[in-house]
Amino acid sequence: MKIWHPYTQESTEPPLLDIDRGEGAYLFTRDGRRLIDAISSWWVNLHGHAHPLIAEAIAQQARRLEQVIFAGCTHSPAELLAESLGRYLPSSLNRVFYSDNGSTAVEVALKIAVQYWYNKGRKGKCQIVALEHAYHGDTIGAMSASSDSPFTAAFDALRLPVCRVSCEDELERLLAERRDEIAALIVEPLVQGAGGMLVYASQRLQRYRESCAANDVLFIADEVFTGFGRTGRMFACDHAGVVPDLMCLSKGLTGGFLPLAATVCRDEVYRAFLSDDRSRAFFHGHSYSGNPLGCAAAIASLKIFETQPVFERIAVIEQIHRERLHEFQNHESVSDVRMLGTIAAIELRASDPGYLSSLKTRLYPLFLEHGVLLRPLGNVIYTVPPYVISSDDLHYVYDVIQKALGQGDLSA
Repeated sequence: MKIWHPYTQESTEPPLLDIDRGEGAYLFTRDGRRLIDAISSWWVNLHGHAHPLIAEAIAQQARRLEQVIFAGCTHSPAELLAESLGRYLPSSLNRVFYSDNGSTAVEVALKIAVQYWYNKGRKGKCQIVALEHAYHGDTIGAMSASSDSPFTAAFDALRLPVCRVSCEDELERLLAERRDEIAALIVEPLVQGAGGMLVYASQRLQRYRESCAANDVLFIADEVFTGFGRTGRMFACDHAGVVPDLMCLSKGLTGGFLPLAATVCRDEVYRAFLSDDRSRAFFHGHSYSGNPLGCAAAIASLKIFETQPVFERIAVIEQIHRERLHEFQNHESVSDVRMLGTIAAIELRASDPGYLSSLKTRLYPLFLEHGVLLRPLGNVIYTVPPYVISSDDLHYVYDVIQKALGQGDLSA
């Protein structure tokens, strides 16, 4: 039996990295190499690999309760995590539904939005609106809300119809015309991650929110990537002072230790499901919903925010990004640089731009040779490091990128 790896064309990829262990911002291979994890292992690791506080919290919980059905049951880790999240989220987001990962957090949000209007007797209000360049996950609903791309091309027959807009004016026109048909708008607030680390202004996010409120449309913020400090604030919505009707959380929720997701919503949304009529219940669930081990990890991760200078570390990363990205702005191989908080991206000129650009296959092995795990999104080099990365290591990451860009004409 051999393993089939995700997002990997195994006929052309370099040999797999055999990772033995992790510590802080480093990964160690079985053959003795040390790599700087400059992408937080697919954007999930916040406080460093093998963080002792999170590891110990999981170990303690494992000795007490590892799993229990969450339909009809509850337990302290799930309750405590809800309380912990409540200290960081707006007070109006006071209901949480647990699931497994970012895609399921989005599926839950989309289904809640559609059933919300169904339960209110407005069955025709069932369409979803999403943004151009969006990515919301790989399950059917989440993939449907994502933009057309190489990720989705083979599955077009399975995707649900979704309305798509590219700007605020388009959204306002669409909602004005079809407010009785549209259930919700879903956005990645401020940073569209897999779309190429595309950054947009907080004013645009505010207008999206205002348009939804004015047209009786639910507003879903997919903070799976942007949540828990990635953008320099706890949540990207905080930059704009925006409070969504539903918010999707995952990735950094457990500090990168275990799969867990949360979809939080306003009490008004929850109350549309509360009834003596059992058919109005939300018929959705996952075997590992509210898993006690995942909840214990998430509680410990949030406690690190409270007991360690996490946002000071984030500020240092942000300053280095700003300083070093400036050096690339006028580089002949670079078409754009952008950043927000701990997220930084360098878009390269390419004859074949996009996720399938050959630049990724040329640059990825070079970065590994220099001891850095960077996995470009096609012709976009990005870094999203763990918050514990040292200044020297982050500068070294940029030095390696500079060296890669000095290897001749990359656009050829």
